[in-house]
Amino acid sequence: MLGDKAPLAKTLPGFEDIRRYHNPAGQVIAKLLPGDFYVTCQDEILDTVLGSCVSACIRNPRLGIGGMNHFMLPRPSGTGHDTWDNAAGRATRYGSASMEQLINRILKAGGSRADLEVKIFGGGRVLKTLTDVGEHNVTFVKQEGLRVSSEDVGDTCPRHVQYFPMSGRVRVRHLTSSHGKDVASHEQQYLKGLEKTPVAGEIDLF
Repeated sequence: MLGDKAPLAKTLPGFEDIRRYHNPAGQVIAKLLPGDFYVTCQDEILDTVLGSCVSACIRNPRLGIGGMNHFMLPRPSGTGHDTWDNAAGRATRYGSASMEQLINRILKAGGSRADLEVKIFGGGRVLKTLTDVGEHNVTFVKQEGLRVSSEDVGDTCPRHVQYFPMSGRVRVRHLTSSHGKDVASHEQQYLKGLEKTPVAGEIDLF
């Protein structure tokens, strides 16, 4: 019976703070917010909502371990000319740290980067002060030396993404503009928080 759900299995070490719960079908959902990353070797659904943020979904199909991150994109430089290089340093550092830690946790299970299957989502122009950064973030992921096998990036819509790391399947739903306002508001608050956070090296980001 669905009402008699088994207790949630323990996460891998370091992911105890990620919110996890059973959905009505009895599946385990791991909910990611901006700044989160999560790796699992269990049959779970990794769930997040993306506006201007990006999620990389990465797994090792041979070993049955995979994960997702949710990182914020750089914001404009303040000059009116938005570029990847001169954007807010703290935000780009968060993206770099998120990618590095996600990849390293998966590689610790064994295998090499060549084994990894990578998919990337998000980068919608939800915050109007940001340029269309989808292409920049695909480039950012590829700079990690990874081959992107699938992507759904850019445009102006937020996305609800569910990743099934055991199979590699991804379910993406493009949300309406009414959802976009809420997503943009939450991302703007998160971005303001990044500006007040010491740069990498001064604190442990994760």
